Amino acid sequence: MKKKYLILLVVMSLITSNSSNAQDVIGKLVVGYQGWFACQGDGSPKNAWNHWAKNSTIPAPNNQTFELWPDVREFSKTYQTGYANLGNGQPAQLYSSYDDQVVNKHFEWMQQYGIDCVALQRFGSELTSSTMKPHRDGMAQKVKNAAITYERKFYIMYDISGWTNFQTEIKTDWTNTIVGMLKLTSSPAYAKENSKPVVCIWGPGVSGRPGNVTSWLEVINWFKSQGCYVIVGSTKTWRSQTANLPAFNAGNMISPWIVGGYFDAAGADDYANTVMTDDIQYCKANSIEFQPVILPGFAWSNWNSPPQNKIARMHGDFMWRQFYNIRNKGVVNMYVAMFDEFDEGTAIAKAAENASMKPSNQYFLTLDADGVACSSDFYLRLTGDGAKMVKGLIELTPTHPTPHITVSGINKPNDSGKPIIKMYPNPLLYGTLSIEIDYTGIWTRPYIQISNLMGQIVYQKPITSKTIKINTTGLLYESTYLVAVLSEQSTVTKLLVVQ
Repeated sequence: MKKKYLILLVVMSLITSNSSNAQDVIGKLVVGYQGWFACQGDGSPKNAWNHWAKNSTIPAPNNQTFELWPDVREFSKTYQTGYANLGNGQPAQLYSSYDDQVVNKHFEWMQQYGIDCVALQRFGSELTSSTMKPHRDGMAQKVKNAAITYERKFYIMYDISGWTNFQTEIKTDWTNTIVGMLKLTSSPAYAKENSKPVVCIWGPGVSGRPGNVTSWLEVINWFKSQGCYVIVGSTKTWRSQTANLPAFNAGNMISPWIVGGYFDAAGADDYANTVMTDDIQYCKANSIEFQPVILPGFAWSNWNSPPQNKIARMHGDFMWRQFYNIRNKGVVNMYVAMFDEFDEGTAIAKAAENASMKPSNQYFLTLDADGVACSSDFYLRLTGDGAKMVKGLIELTPTHPTPHITVSGINKPNDSGKPIIKMYPNPLLYGTLSIEIDYTGIWTRPYIQISNLMGQIVYQKPITSKTIKINTTGLLYESTYLVAVLSEQSTVTKLLVVQ
């Protein structure tokens, strides 16, 4: 048994060593972050309902522009809507992305569930608005601060949809606002590849978006001349657009958008075995990194067009199949669409589990839509497990290992006889390691101990709280460690990977 355990440690250590190249996007789990929700009275520059309903009006029955109802129980401030109470009798309230506590909570979840990096959406068509540009600038500052606090990375992802003068205005915005006024790229939390700040330009080659190969290529090359690492977001048919290939080839990474590109696991398999396989080969031949997009599901029947539950989540099976295909094809990059896209029902953030958590007088998608009860954090946990599989930290498996339901120690005492340890982030990139311990039994002289592969104890302290935060700077280095919670009654151990 000891021999098998030692082999496991050594293998995990090698995996960690080989995948850690001080890269913030390659080999990492990236999620798209909208941050576009606002509410009347939230103090934002818009200070009106935004993205929850039409024309800045209060969300109410038959007046909404979102499909999936969020779980707002962990937000300290929420805003009353015009809906009837939730099925459980609680008032139907929504959150504002502009509230600091909301952004911080989102990034806390990212840290807890193993999300490495955020692609902060920046819509160019809004940057001439006297209310929306300050809103976007404010969100960028809040994201920067939260990323620093919770030790995540982020980068700007420009969307050129409807941005007629993007070729000149994108350069002005980057120079004057992103680099200049906001100083985002100077932040230690700003994502870099080989010391180059990362930027994504989404829209080249996508139907209805402005520009042509000449303007796209000129913008991409301009960003590269500024020392940037450029990701190009396009359509899944990008490779067949022969005239536009010079622009795509100029990017450092290509990320084809596939939301709506297939509708079930069989479609995901067909895409992976045909289009994605050829994309990977093309990218390798042209020295381009490939970043596939993964989605949990999709629907927008509440505000655009039916049917309800259009691309069914299938209680996680659909999303897991995409993670499986990516790992199976040898790809190490991942972009999950999206973290907080409640509009199109693609959000992985905590959402309503069932009818008890949504308004009683309006349809909204809930996580039990496909006949299996899922806890509100299920898709965060599933995403974290999928990333571990793609990174090689857990074995390749076609069936997801993520439990649909978890009950935290807050809701149900732990009566297992041993402490339950939650440790995050794991893998740990740098900075603070958080450990939460759930235990309600007799516990005599408990302490925590961290050992390296040689069995040497590098950290040991008595446990005085159920929440422990350890500053690992100068303490833990790139390797695999054994974290143990010990007492006279029991010993519980977990593996920690430091990258």
